[in-house]
Amino acid sequence: MILELADIRIAPGQQAAFDEAIQRGLTTVIAGAKGFQGFKVNKGIESPERYILQIFWDTLEDHTVGFRESPAFADWRAIVGPFFAAPPVVEHFTLLAKSA
Repeated sequence: MILELADIRIAPGQQAAFDEAIQRGLTTVIAGAKGFQGFKVNKGIESPERYILQIFWDTLEDHTVGFRESPAFADWRAIVGPFFAAPPVVEHFTLLAKSA
């Protein structure tokens, strides 16, 4: 399994609208993508305009090719993109260890 980690910064004062938009985009667009396994969204406490999005994929290519090169990616960005203060920083990770 691959973890996609996106560090998202949104424009100040847009948190409530973005909270709704990101959840809608995840459940209506990304959840239907091939290889999608689940997601977590964390919202900053000290920096309320900062969000950490974790999406779990079967393979790296399910995200980088299957999703990002599909029309669904444009649908996703149409929902969440207007809120971005800067392009998200996105990286991918493999699991090294976890607790029971």
